[in-house]
Amino acid sequence: MWFFARDPVRDFPFELSPDPPEGGPPGPWVLHRGRKKATGSPVSIFVYDVKPGADEQTQVAKAAFKRLKTLRHPNILAYIDGLETDKCLHVVTEAVTPLGMYLKERAEAGGLKELELSWGLHQIVKALSFLVNDCSLIHNNICMAAVFVDRAGEWKLGGLDYMYSAQGNGGGPPRKGVPELEQYDPPELADGSGRAVREKWSADMWRLGCLIWEVFNGPLPRAAALRNPGKIPKSLVPHYCELVGANPKVRPNPARFLQNCRAPGGFMNNRFVETNLFLEEIQIKEPAEKQKFFQELSKSLDSFPEDFCRHRVLPQLLTAFEFGNAGAVVLTPLFKVGKFLNAEEYQQKIIPVVVKMFSSTDRAMRIRLLQQMEQFIQYLDEPTVNTQIFPHVVHGFLDTNPAIREQTVKSMLLLAPKLNEANLNVELMKHFARLQAKDEQGPIRCNTTVCLGKIGSYLSANTRHRVLTSAFSRATKDPFAPSRVAGVLGFAATHNLYSMNDCAHKILPVLCGLTMDPEKSVRDQAFKAIRSFLSKLESVSEDPTQLAEVEKDVHAASSPGMGGAAASWAGWAVTGVSSLTSKLIRAHPTAAPAEPNIPQRPTPEGLPALAPTLVPATSTTSGHWETQEESTDTAEDSSAADRWDDEDWGSLEEAESVLAQQEDWSTGGQASRGGQLRPDSWGDDNWEGLETESRQGKAELARKKREERRREMEAKRAEKKAAKGPMKLGTRKLD
Repeated sequence: MWFFARDPVRDFPFELSPDPPEGGPPGPWVLHRGRKKATGSPVSIFVYDVKPGADEQTQVAKAAFKRLKTLRHPNILAYIDGLETDKCLHVVTEAVTPLGMYLKERAEAGGLKELELSWGLHQIVKALSFLVNDCSLIHNNICMAAVFVDRAGEWKLGGLDYMYSAQGNGGGPPRKGVPELEQYDPPELADGSGRAVREKWSADMWRLGCLIWEVFNGPLPRAAALRNPGKIPKSLVPHYCELVGANPKVRPNPARFLQNCRAPGGFMNNRFVETNLFLEEIQIKEPAEKQKFFQELSKSLDSFPEDFCRHRVLPQLLTAFEFGNAGAVVLTPLFKVGKFLNAEEYQQKIIPVVVKMFSSTDRAMRIRLLQQMEQFIQYLDEPTVNTQIFPHVVHGFLDTNPAIREQTVKSMLLLAPKLNEANLNVELMKHFARLQAKDEQGPIRCNTTVCLGKIGSYLSANTRHRVLTSAFSRATKDPFAPSRVAGVLGFAATHNLYSMNDCAHKILPVLCGLTMDPEKSVRDQAFKAIRSFLSKLESVSEDPTQLAEVEKDVHAASSPGMGGAAASWAGWAVTGVSSLTSKLIRAHPTAAPAEPNIPQRPTPEGLPALAPTLVPATSTTSGHWETQEESTDTAEDSSAADRWDDEDWGSLEEAESVLAQQEDWSTGGQASRGGQLRPDSWGDDNWEGLETESRQGKAELARKKREERRREMEAKRAEKKAAKGPMKLGTRKLD
């Protein structure tokens, strides 16, 4: 025997929000916000309180409960759960907002675009077509109060209280008894004579016309106002007039109304509606169709509503990557939609996908991830970067595709602050040493030098002392002129990381040798850097007590604050995801050897040659580097750099395709790519070894040239001898 009766409302797995109710359609229901107790997910709860003497209204509410529970359609309000007791009815649906309230909120924020309204009306008409043509049901309550909007901006049809069968087996239409709803009834119902011949959809299509009028013009004051279209778009006016015509026989079927509005030039014939229709059927589309759709999607996302992108497009993108093998094409729209997410949502939805993408062997996906890394790097934590991202990224240093090697180098600017000691000071330095010394592409060698200068402040004191001087010295001997400029600027940007002894004995001798460089841009930067280092040495010479202050950063631990100058130097070279290499490759073939005895490769026909000179966009921010007299040169450099983006510099990918066709060019590249990484490959001994190998190679080339010249001279002497012919004794041959 039960002494205490259980309260079904208390045991219900959903609870009402303490916030005041949102209202609802005119009639028995009151709409509340709510949530699921177990998960906290938001829902909407329609509540009807049973009142004594309101049996007819209670029957209407119970009928609506039953209809909503049994009808399933994407454009009809989705039923989740329900509760029926002697005292109340609770209907739980997806979280929605009444259309009237939604339009008011959006009007305060600038109003809805026609694209959104066209898709919203499309959904309501489609739901109406489903009821009339597939279920033979008359909604009998189409109005603003019967339409709701979910968090993605999708319009849902509700208000099923007064629905009845079109076949007449359930009796006639129920009496509403609510004046606010009866004003939407068509004139033939108000006449009551029954003389008008009508289709089963005629009354609902009239009410649809009233809904269209209210969406564009606000609440309908009286039926006579329907004669003036008001703010209804011109492309929709002809079809609207068919809906509110006096003759019910000519009102179109909902399916035909959709077809008319989707005709070329129609109100519902736009990119937004087409995108939504494709997303509705994406599961049955062919892979080629999906690829094309995702490629074109990113162009349209800027004009689409934010809520639609977050709640409608993003789930489809994640599903397409997870189960549809969409590949790299989803990256661009995925990161575009990611801008609408907060940090927590980004961590939950985007980052797991990004981590999984880095493990892919697809080259297209890898290079797109590197190009767009700045969009998601702030959401990656250090353990994820070191254990799941960096081990896959370093494979790009050894890739045969120059574009991937270039993007891998530039991505280190973003990854370096998050790398641990081993990855940054050991693993990364091995790859940088190999690229700077052996890579066949001059722009990539240049980029490596620039990147090293920018991340120098993150390196440990021991690594800085061992690597920076050797690496920048090596860059000043590069045959590619911009690499030599980068080496000089690297010294200047990291000037606070060198001891005065290193400045005097290691750096200045290197810079002085560049004052006779064939390229004026190299000479100019060398003179600036020399003046900067000499100024520091002079200040310490005059006041030796300043030595500790000048060298305070030399043995300091790695810190991003020490690289103030490096943050702005050589901005022309590596700026986020911009392509340095495509700017460095010109369309005018020119040779620019740094050393006269190094032969230059011939430029194949049609291949853009590398630029002989490079103008930095910004000079170093060092206080001792620049003097007042050089301000004019700096302004000229900056203006020249500003014009770089306006010129057509070609692309590295084009150069690569031509190189692939030149078999005589591939030998050196294969040898370079086949080199093995060595530990501590940026130590002084290793750089001396590389220089020794370089001198031996030069000597071998010089020997070959002498041998070729000797053979040429012998051939010329033989030709002259043959031209003279045999000589007879006592005769003289005339020329």
